[in-house]
Amino acid sequence: MAGSGLNGYQLGPGDQLEVTVFRHEPLSGEFTVGATGAVAMPLVGAIPAAGLTARALEIAIEDRLREERYLLDPDVSSEVLTYRPFYILGEVPRPGEYEYVSGMTLVNAVALAGGYTYRADRTGVTISRGHCVREATAATRVLPGEVIRVPARFF
Repeated sequence: MAGSGLNGYQLGPGDQLEVTVFRHEPLSGEFTVGATGAVAMPLVGAIPAAGLTARALEIAIEDRLREERYLLDPDVSSEVLTYRPFYILGEVPRPGEYEYVSGMTLVNAVALAGGYTYRADRTGVTISRGHCVREATAATRVLPGEVIRVPARFF
């Protein structure tokens, strides 16, 4: 899988993948995990991908190709080409959605959004993924799909 520090990365809506079915070019290509969390593949249809690792998706595709009797012994590989974006909200000049880059830390993410505003509480920054919220420092790793919140400080 592309990217350092993302071992065990779980796929989600917006991730773009390259899937290769060896010796079967028409089944290979670039695919996006859709809003429903599935990847639409030729012949076999939608394969649930959200929450799976790239390796687990490979196994799911191989199983489906075997179950549907399209291939006797499929060999599939997958790689994340583009990760879903992360979001930054609050006391930054340009809050919004940003493209994820491997190895990204909070300081990199804040820099993309134009730095902190003069009202930002740099010690109260949180990063959330789903219902899990954690405190963040400048060196905290940011992952695809996470939401960074930079609160305002009270003077």
